[in-house]
Amino acid sequence: MREFIVEADGGSRGNPGPAGYGAVVRDAATGRTLLETAEYLGIATNNVAEYRGLLAGLRAAHSLDPTARVHVRMDSKLVIEQMSGRWKIKHPAMKPLATQARAVFPADRVTYEWIPRAENKHADRLANEAMDAGARGEQWSATTSTAELEVADVEARAGEPEAADVGAGAGGVEVSGAVGPAGPAGTEAQARTPGAAARGWSAAPDLGAPATLVLLRHGETPLTPQKRFSGSGGTNPPLSDIGREQAHRAAEALAARGTIETVLASPLARTRQTAEIVAARLNLDVHIEDGLRETDFGAWEGLTFGEVRDRYPDDLNTWLADPEARPTGGGESFAETAARIEATRDRLVTAHAGRTVLLVTHVTPIKTFVRLALGAPPQSLFRMELSAASLSAVAYYADGNASVRLFNDTSHLR
Repeated sequence: MREFIVEADGGSRGNPGPAGYGAVVRDAATGRTLLETAEYLGIATNNVAEYRGLLAGLRAAHSLDPTARVHVRMDSKLVIEQMSGRWKIKHPAMKPLATQARAVFPADRVTYEWIPRAENKHADRLANEAMDAGARGEQWSATTSTAELEVADVEARAGEPEAADVGAGAGGVEVSGAVGPAGPAGTEAQARTPGAAARGWSAAPDLGAPATLVLLRHGETPLTPQKRFSGSGGTNPPLSDIGREQAHRAAEALAARGTIETVLASPLARTRQTAEIVAARLNLDVHIEDGLRETDFGAWEGLTFGEVRDRYPDDLNTWLADPEARPTGGGESFAETAARIEATRDRLVTAHAGRTVLLVTHVTPIKTFVRLALGAPPQSLFRMELSAASLSAVAYYADGNASVRLFNDTSHLR
């Protein structure tokens, strides 16, 4: 069994203030650096930044070998004592981070050790690089990092044996723990080779962490069991009692996985209500994103498929055959919906690079996110089944490639 050492640190210039973290994964046998990762967090406290550094380091180690043993070394007495179980975690911002960290590896494969700040200078330097990059309006990049080189120089000047392989750290990787199973973020060879294959699950670590969009369909409304068209027009129905229960179950599932950092919702009542239930469980706020609204089905709103077929047979046949066709009465075509979703996706992926974001939305937008990620034709929309309160997930990498991680997961409802 492989053994890794994870060294992590975080800082905040103001506490709270502009914050960042850094983490490094070393081979326990040789001391050689395998991965570096760092990120600017925006405004946060020092303790939150330290926990984020721990989480990033554990995820980076997991990406190299999920069966490994890990020894964590940090100069934060608070984090070490809390993660070791000797101190209670009282702060609401740190509880979910600690839960996420504990979920990366089984507890019997992780040990914790407090070290003096002087022995944690590699991770400290990475955290400061991330904060410096944030001050410039940039993201930290492993290609411009000098942390490992500077640490090696300091140790050499102090007359200590060289512990760092300067050329080893090819890139930072924090794999956002997307809902459901995900492939490895890169092999050890890829971690040391800039420009390695970078598509989907085999993306090289030097691409950084992907932006992961977790897609939650709203819970049932009174129209859902009747399979009636329910778009952005019509009566804007609220959740039913069953729908609210489904939202609570989805909230518990997402809290257990512990990866969501932001909650965005369509402006319609059923998605806002679902998002509010989930966000309350995650101690997050809900932000409305108009681009996530459902397709407008025009005169078909509130009708069943059979009723539309009986009343508007020609319009329905055209709509099924042509993505440019609109429903009767001036609704929105699938092509128009796709253009709106594509623009929304691009904006969100840029704004939330390296983070995991929950989008509470509808059938057509979720299917469209998946269709675009797969490069599938518009007709594929009719070949996907998407249940109420189901979870899907797509990860977007820095090179423009996407990886569908999950689709129509309803295990939390059973």
